[in-house]
Amino acid sequence: MDLPRTVKSLVLGMPALIKGGVPGYRAGEAQLAINLLGAPAGLLVSSGAFDEGAPLPDFCGADSGNRSPHLRWTGVPREARSLVFIVEDPDAPSVKPFVHWLVWNVDTSLTELREGAKFAVQGRNSSLRIGFAGAAPPRGDRPHRYHFQVFALGRLLELKDGTGRSALLDAMRGHILAAGELIGTYQR
Repeated sequence: MDLPRTVKSLVLGMPALIKGGVPGYRAGEAQLAINLLGAPAGLLVSSGAFDEGAPLPDFCGADSGNRSPHLRWTGVPREARSLVFIVEDPDAPSVKPFVHWLVWNVDTSLTELREGAKFAVQGRNSSLRIGFAGAAPPRGDRPHRYHFQVFALGRLLELKDGTGRSALLDAMRGHILAAGELIGTYQR
């Protein structure tokens, strides 16, 4: 545990979650899965619901639909055996990015993800639930960035439903063949 970052998060970041407004502390991009894992580029990720850097549709918000956007990707290496999706908010006033979604062991023959699709395995988000957690930055804060990260792995992962981010990242290390991301924003 990084005690200094934890203390800063509690003192400077958490009050904004309760009262709203601008947090004095944020997790930061360095803590995103794609950066922590040193994932090689190669996947191109896009969406029919929003463009790179543009606002997410209202239905992606926790207050107005709580649904994931449609995603597409290309560039999966032939030797890939599974795909992993991680959606994180590095602007969250916490030590680690807020995890909105963890999905793994997705079939590599798929090239898009639509709402209502069935997934191999889903993990626990930062709301301690399985499935997609809609965008819900503190009211009055600047737009938060949501990183829709896709990873192609050279193996399937032997993790149970409800596994959290740390165990997922540990299982992925050394098995990533390519990665890509699409960033959308959201403000309340």
